[in-house]
Amino acid sequence: MNKKAVLYFMLIAAGASVFMKRPDDGGKGKKREKTTFQTSQHWKPVTDTRADVAIVYGVGGNPSDRVKGKTFEERVQSWRDRGYTTHFMTGIAWGEYQDYFTGKWDGQWHLNEGQVQRSGDTIWHGHMVPYIVPTENFLKYMKEKHVKRVIDAGIDAIYMEEPEFWARAGYSDAFKREWKKYYGFDWRPQHESPENTYLSNKLKYQLYFNALKEVFTYAKEYGKSKGMNVRCYVPTHSLVNYSQWMIVSPEASLASLDCVDGYIAQVWTGTSREPNFFNGKEKERVFETAFLEYGSMESMTAPTHRKMFFLTDPIEDRARDWADYKKNYEATFTAQLLYPKIADYEVMPWPDRIYEGLYRTSANSDKRERIPQHYSTQMQAMINTLNDMPVSENKVSGSAGISVLMANSLMFQRFPVHQGYEDPQLSNFYGLALPFLKRGVPVSTVHLENLAYKETLANTRVLLMSYSNMKPLKPDAHTELARWVKNGGVLVYCGRDNDPYQTIKEWWNTGEHRYAAPSGHLFGLMNMDEKPGEGRYPYGKGLVYVLRSDPKEFVMQEKGDSKLLAEVSRLYAEKSGAGKLVFKNSMYLERGPYDIVAVLDENEHSQSYRVKGPVIDLYDPALPVLSEKNVQPGEQALLYNAGRVKDKTRPQVLASASRVYEEKFQGKTYSFTCKSPLNTTNVMRVLLPGAPKNVVLTGPSGEILRDAENSWDASSKTLWLRFANQPDGVQVKVNL
Repeated sequence: MNKKAVLYFMLIAAGASVFMKRPDDGGKGKKREKTTFQTSQHWKPVTDTRADVAIVYGVGGNPSDRVKGKTFEERVQSWRDRGYTTHFMTGIAWGEYQDYFTGKWDGQWHLNEGQVQRSGDTIWHGHMVPYIVPTENFLKYMKEKHVKRVIDAGIDAIYMEEPEFWARAGYSDAFKREWKKYYGFDWRPQHESPENTYLSNKLKYQLYFNALKEVFTYAKEYGKSKGMNVRCYVPTHSLVNYSQWMIVSPEASLASLDCVDGYIAQVWTGTSREPNFFNGKEKERVFETAFLEYGSMESMTAPTHRKMFFLTDPIEDRARDWADYKKNYEATFTAQLLYPKIADYEVMPWPDRIYEGLYRTSANSDKRERIPQHYSTQMQAMINTLNDMPVSENKVSGSAGISVLMANSLMFQRFPVHQGYEDPQLSNFYGLALPFLKRGVPVSTVHLENLAYKETLANTRVLLMSYSNMKPLKPDAHTELARWVKNGGVLVYCGRDNDPYQTIKEWWNTGEHRYAAPSGHLFGLMNMDEKPGEGRYPYGKGLVYVLRSDPKEFVMQEKGDSKLLAEVSRLYAEKSGAGKLVFKNSMYLERGPYDIVAVLDENEHSQSYRVKGPVIDLYDPALPVLSEKNVQPGEQALLYNAGRVKDKTRPQVLASASRVYEEKFQGKTYSFTCKSPLNTTNVMRVLLPGAPKNVVLTGPSGEILRDAENSWDASSKTLWLRFANQPDGVQVKVNL
């Protein structure tokens, strides 16, 4: 019997129990890597977020957050000294690479390798920081100057973020050379034809696919030579956002690379507040867009079982006011939690700008201040739930099985406009998703590139698709779709097939294929005419319904979705085996002790959603215990349901704006240590078997904290505490 076991049985014999609520490892001796954040700075007491992993950004820092006086190795060590596991992140499409561009690295000037638009202007990310055409020479520089150095520093996890090529770019000499190398013929201006645009964007897509493959392969091989297992991750915006923002990136195709170990879904207020159309109105719909963004990232990787971190940001890149940040942070935070199979998180990027940045106090004021105490308290209570958020087998409430098909080629047709055909704000995608999501149907997305995986369509009853906004890069996907329909699936195809990209020179109209549109090949596999009219077409055990409208018509026109809703509702009821397609105005998920709720507006239903208590409201910085919570349309809620605590006789922290360590229960004393950033306020709820006799709080130097507040709530048997946070820890001792 080992020493730990002997100690355990001695304590049991003495009538005591000792436990750790939040272990430092994930089992099997591995360090926990459940929560992360990224920073270009060294450790500071005001940014000590207490996530598991500090992702140290850039050998030279971040272009918008220049690091002075600290080497990369010193920054890494400062976080390690505070108990953090350290990883590394840098941009693959931009970064502090001035030594490359100005010739310091190899004696050659490389500013001409930036992404250039038609006007001849380079697209810049910052001063002397262009968006990059990833040439062979640049990748050599990245490997030798950056990747090698961070591995030599003992880093075994590397994140190459935002592989981005702007759709409006593609006019530089560097890009023209890559074009000739890839296609074997001279460059063609993308603005001159749809085919040129398609070819240009396919190349942009391929360049960053190859860039990640080359850099990650090198990282793994070099790490192996040093006895290290280097893991490689891609932090990336969602396919929804990149398509809407007119950026090209490899996205789902990265699943085919063995050198990619996982992703960070870069979804936040800045991406999710991009306006879209619904019921004829263009406006911000932050919760709904975030839900679809996170969904597209989850479905992109689900069949591969690779690790996925979901990111949220308590602020955003654009300057707004604190109330705006708070409202939209709650919306995106709720959206991420409605994916119960994802339980790893980047809790924030750039804590320095969150805790130390100055932002407007209100929308109508020019006065700026640092993060308000109430908001930092709320934010820290929220991110500390992520340290404990469990994976769950529960499903979001609502009729399941409605999916929207998407493909990487969504990014290929966005810019420029050809032959007058436009897709405002990606409406051909939102036109299939929002009519259902806005009515409380937890619509999911399916990636064309993943159809070969059996799991991809396993939970889909009705699949909605269109080729008005994307095209299949290979014919194989059609074979998988036809097989799925034959086995009982319901496919709803929406589109006029008259956008200018239908007739570009591609596989469906070259060689053995002579189809006027790619859908003709798909229909032919299911014994249909190449150009079927609107209506139903049985195939095997399933059927195809053709609706000859482009999806953008469903959302850009008031009540334009009525026919789509009617037909899908009928098909769902008749063919899905799941009963009636239910429309409502809420989404709810029970996830361990947490209740997650979103109530939708712009809905014929206008009632609130009621959750019976006692619940702790985690979006209220006071952490009140409520007998019930009513969530109104347009609002979201994250609640800790005290009724679902597993062992109500055991003292435990239920909610806290700090992270809890060294938790012990011995005799009549319950104690723990709280750590969180300096200059913030901790509020917490502690479950106890009865009212405490006294509570003693001790600071990091052993001083008694006299100004701490506490109160007892008999109905929930919780102790409420409020005191100033300390990164070095405040010890709480409760005598029962």
